[in-house]
Amino acid sequence: MALPASDIYLTISAPAEGIHKEKGSKFLAFAYPVVSEEEAKIILAGLRKEYFDARHHCYAYQLGAGAQQYRANDDGEPNHSAGDPILGQIRSAGLTNILVVVVRYFGGIKLGVSGLINAYRLAAAEAINGAAKVEKVETARVELLFDYEQMNNIMSLIKEHKLEMQTQEFNINCRLTLLIRKNLLETLTAKLTGIARINIL
Repeated sequence: MALPASDIYLTISAPAEGIHKEKGSKFLAFAYPVVSEEEAKIILAGLRKEYFDARHHCYAYQLGAGAQQYRANDDGEPNHSAGDPILGQIRSAGLTNILVVVVRYFGGIKLGVSGLINAYRLAAAEAINGAAKVEKVETARVELLFDYEQMNNIMSLIKEHKLEMQTQEFNINCRLTLLIRKNLLETLTAKLTGIARINIL
């Protein structure tokens, strides 16, 4: 069986929600597609504001095609009883570029560490299972600077590799911004050497 390309990853296509109730405590789960830590922080801040009266806002996220960046946070719950079970659900679903937040309203009865692990795991699974999954390709945004006489060379490369152009300025000095598959970056950089200046944005 062929291995998947290292720049292809599975994520969710839109936000999804779930809920789990345990001994009076309510666990509201929210899953979001995200591409950066900053985006995750903004969403988290919004949920803290919206559910300001909740006892805990525990979360985990995983980023990058190789899931190389991740974080789990217990937000005041006992160590490893909330963030890790949420992250475990993200990993068992094989997802990345995703944030899952579980907001807990305490119901007056303590659940104990094993009860908490189970509740956070089930709440996270509810949101993740309810989300539509989508396969995506990791891309880099690249700026090309070149002289007008190199236009044909540049355009034939764009056509050959089916590259997506985002912006274009054609004067004596030309400027293009492209989305390039991470796996193609090295090959294209080699082909463009001598005909364009490349900046990875």
